[in-house]
Formats: sequence, C-alpha cells, structure tokens
Amino acid sequence: MTKTSLQSFLPIIDYTSRILVLGSMPSVQSLREQQYYANPRNQFWRIIYTIFSASLESDYIRRIEFIRSKRIALWDVIATCHREGSLDSKIKGEKANDFHQLFNTYTNLELVVFNGSKAYATFRKQVGFDFTNVSFKQLPSTSPANTIKLEEKICQWSIIRSFLDN
Repeated sequence: MTKTSLQSFLPIIDYTSRILVLGSMPSVQSLREQQYYANPRNQFWRIIYTIFSASLESDYIRRIEFIRSKRIALWDVIATCHREGSLDSKIKGEKANDFHQLFNTYTNLELVVFNGSKAYATFRKQVGFDFTNVSFKQLPSTSPANTIKLEEKICQWSIIRSFLDN
C-alpha cells in the first residue's frame, strides 16, 4: 500500500475564539467526510459535550455551532504529510500550518490544547512555543487508538471548561 499525500482542513475559528484545539492530521474517514473527528469511535465530540454537560448532537453543523458558541476553535498542526491509513505513527514528511499568521490574526486565543502527543511533538519541533499571551497544554488523544479510559480523558479535557469559566 502506498502512502497518500494529505492536506489538512482550514481552521474553524473566529475572532471570539479563546481556545484552540489542535489535532495532528484528520483521519481517513474525516478527510473523506470533510469533517473534523468524523470517526464515530473518536471520542472528541463526546468529551467536548460532556465537559459542558450538554447532550451530544449528531449533526456536524450543530457540533460546529456548539464549539463556536463556547469560543473553541479547531485546526490541525500538520498542513500536509504522507500517511498510510489513519495512525499518527504512520505520518511522514509533515509540514506544519502557519501558526504565526494565525496567532497574529486571532489575538483572542489564550489557550492551545493538543489532542495527543503527535500534535504536541510536531508543534514543538516545527513551530515552537515562543508566543506571548498564549498557554499550551497537551491532552490525551481522543482517538480510538488511545486506550486511556474515557472518564480519565474527560477529567483531563475539563481544563477547557475550567479555563472558560475563569
């Protein structure tokens, strides 16, 4: 099987966004459906709705409206890469998105959370943390490949709710 050249989505962000959630690169299913976290086994949407004590929506447009209402933005660290399948461990030749432009444009961003270790490691290596007024936090991956219990993921991802409540 040959590695496929992939390109990430545009960010879902606006000028009121305070938190940016960064994944590594959308899965095969997400790319096919053109939706962030489209794989129903990925726990991202379930976790986000749970930390806000809300009922999970199945409609993607409503999910996007929900995170926007919470001032949460979505993007991926990797702009382009080669990957066979969906596993982060298969990513090769990655090139990061332009975060300097993003942070200069969206100045209300205060907290960046990384959805897993690949997103964090790639950001650290290719972008760096030299941004003023922005905090960074690595969280456990919401991928079905991460076997940490859902309750533990929810506990750690609750930093988003705590941050917004303060």
